[in-house]
Amino acid sequence: MQRREFLWSSAALAAGVMWPARRAAAAFTPSPDNGWRRFEVTHRVEVLQPEGTTRIWLPLPSVQEEGWIRTMSNLWQGNALTARLLRNPEYGAEMLYAEWAPGEQPVLELTSRFATRDRAIGLERAARPAPLSRADRQLYTKATRMLPTDGIVRDTARGITRGARTDEAKARAIYQWVVDNTFRNPKTRGCGIGDIRFMLESRDLSGKCADLNALYVGLARAAGLPARDVYGIRVADSRFGYKSLGKSGDISRAQHCRAEVWLDRHGWVPVDPADVRKVVLEESPGNLALDDPKVTDVRRRLFGSWEMNWLAYNTAHDLPLPGSRDVTVPFLMYPQGETAAGLLDSLDASTFTYRITSKEITAPV
Repeated sequence: MQRREFLWSSAALAAGVMWPARRAAAAFTPSPDNGWRRFEVTHRVEVLQPEGTTRIWLPLPSVQEEGWIRTMSNLWQGNALTARLLRNPEYGAEMLYAEWAPGEQPVLELTSRFATRDRAIGLERAARPAPLSRADRQLYTKATRMLPTDGIVRDTARGITRGARTDEAKARAIYQWVVDNTFRNPKTRGCGIGDIRFMLESRDLSGKCADLNALYVGLARAAGLPARDVYGIRVADSRFGYKSLGKSGDISRAQHCRAEVWLDRHGWVPVDPADVRKVVLEESPGNLALDDPKVTDVRRRLFGSWEMNWLAYNTAHDLPLPGSRDVTVPFLMYPQGETAAGLLDSLDASTFTYRITSKEITAPV
């Protein structure tokens, strides 16, 4: 069960049990009047070809930030033999773990409620945040399996940031370089895997969000800037007019990875160069030039702000799946499943089917 890596809840959760966010939900009243929106996201998962013991891991909203996202509750139901809330102590990533005995046809449904508010950092003035802790600075500058910080990654980061004298100048230089030099590849499976050494060595700087934003994060870390991927899913259409930057209703394929960089004058700053490239490829009429007004507008917005029509799950890399047969995933953004035959393909509906839906809550909770 890899107990050294995970903290388990004190007992299995009975079907239908609701557990609130770690902070008291009663003290928080989200409403349109203060800019907050409330959403409900439901995962419904089935394993069509179970074999032996079946296990499922579903990502839970794990990012709690007073200014822009708060978890309200999670509720599950299904026919699992056991289910537990698990939390990774290194990153704080939470998940629902469920297990079925051989011969069962697994079904699991998870509903999460949370509130979000659009996020923008006023970079023209200093916010003077509390210093980043030594532990967090180490965590968010360290190399991971997919994010090395030596070799070609370090050399590329040094070239990009040469002459930049402040952390903000370095962060902006890397952002502009990623936007200018990468491409969104619609043929990439899912969101990509974020193997940035391969991208740089092969000179194939294409992919999707988990590739392009990982490249930003890895280059930032190699330049000495704390940075992190934030894995999540789109939950509503964009209110800024970008059809490609939102999704509502059936969001089963709307997973999206964003990024943050730590600047000493401002704290964690949201960035998303991958979505700039998504606008280039997908906004009408398609394949826009970088100097198209739609692109220049979103390029300006996405260094320092996020539209929060999006749910943040976690910032975890190289995450062990507790209870599995020694499986570690690069990140937890999709439902994960395992049978006696091995890890299920989260992008193959022939054996592992799931539907994720979202709706905005306007009535009182």
